[in-house]
Amino acid sequence: MENPHDTLQSHGEVLHDRINALVDGRLPPARAAELEAQLGEDAAARETLRAWKAQREALRSLHRPLLDEAIPDTLLAAARRGQAGKQQIEQWWRWGGMAAAVVLAFGVGWLSHGQLGSPAPQQLAAARSAQSFVHQASLAHAVFSPEVRHPVEVTAAQQEHLVQWLSKRVGRPLKVPVLAAEGYELVGGRLLSGDGGARAQFMFQNAAGLRLTLYLGAVDSASPGTSAPEPSSQASHETAFRYSGDGPVPSFYWVDQGFGYALSGAISRDELMKLARLVYQQL
Repeated sequence: MENPHDTLQSHGEVLHDRINALVDGRLPPARAAELEAQLGEDAAARETLRAWKAQREALRSLHRPLLDEAIPDTLLAAARRGQAGKQQIEQWWRWGGMAAAVVLAFGVGWLSHGQLGSPAPQQLAAARSAQSFVHQASLAHAVFSPEVRHPVEVTAAQQEHLVQWLSKRVGRPLKVPVLAAEGYELVGGRLLSGDGGARAQFMFQNAAGLRLTLYLGAVDSASPGTSAPEPSSQASHETAFRYSGDGPVPSFYWVDQGFGYALSGAISRDELMKLARLVYQQL
């Protein structure tokens, strides 16, 4: 026999999914209008919609002036080089059928041995994707870490439910790192939206009230970067480990098999790196 509580919980998750899609602008106009009319009869759902819209606007408004800044000359130059390379390749294909086939055969062999790098546009897109990810992580930290009454959606007391829920939403089994030896305990977590879809945020706090956040989610393309934090690790070649000061607070972030991780907090670079390595080792 079906448990009524499970039915209500399932209905709530479906409704939250639809509200999340509405906030992200992923619903067709007719579906959006239908859902907004439905929410007019549900006070709790209307409050959820209002809060999520405010949250999204807060994240966007923190650094809205950046959207109006001119694209850096270095990025424009890289894009032009990439376009020129693409045009040259297209020209080679037009010049010869057999010759092009021979060049392609040798090119595949060289690529399989890692002798040729990625085209400039691909590298540029990967870098932008990773930078956008860590910037969103920093903004999310700035929005929620100061909260006193509602810093998280689900508290550490419901850690098992929290992990299952967020794992389902981001599409990958998640694990909460243990930082108790460094003085940080889990506060809880919440679900967020990002450029690549659903994102998860875990929050930690020490005895002095200082908070760290771990931001996780799919990244459209793996970012190029330095080696993983531990030279002896067996991490995927996609993994990058980098420091970013771009945002309200600094972050250390890495990307592994298309999935990003960013640890953010208002602490020194050395301390943040130490904690990020501990998180990396556990995940």
